[in-house]
Amino acid sequence: MNCAKNILIFVLAILLDACAPKIYGTVRLLDANLQPIPLTQESPQGTVINMINTTTTLEKASQAVAVDNEGKFESIKDYVIPGIYKVEASRIGYITETKSVEVGKFSGKKVEFQIKKISEEKRKSIEGSKTDEDKIVNPGEVNIQPPTM
Repeated sequence: MNCAKNILIFVLAILLDACAPKIYGTVRLLDANLQPIPLTQESPQGTVINMINTTTTLEKASQAVAVDNEGKFESIKDYVIPGIYKVEASRIGYITETKSVEVGKFSGKKVEFQIKKISEEKRKSIEGSKTDEDKIVNPGEVNIQPPTM
């Protein structure tokens, strides 16, 4: 009887975990002509997914996860609480896409993104930069002085 009780507790734990609120989905990269970019050419790995709960207090209001090499992502376990979320996929060199989703107490929400590459003629460039990484400003290098009175 004790063994049956342990099995029941284990099954319930799995079911509750499967029903826990979460946000998950995929990211697909598109070229400037809206054609899918093959995974062999460029992986979506490293694309950042920001999830911001717009209906809660500051605790557990936001989180960010990275996309894997297959383009899949999932929120951090036990971090999503019910509410309305602004979910955003961003990647250097691509147009950021944002979607709004509602997550219930016992449900997950699948979000699929197709982010478009910014064509070279429309990209802003910083003089002397050769790669996208060169265009990122390091906040530690910016020295902002308060105004003098």
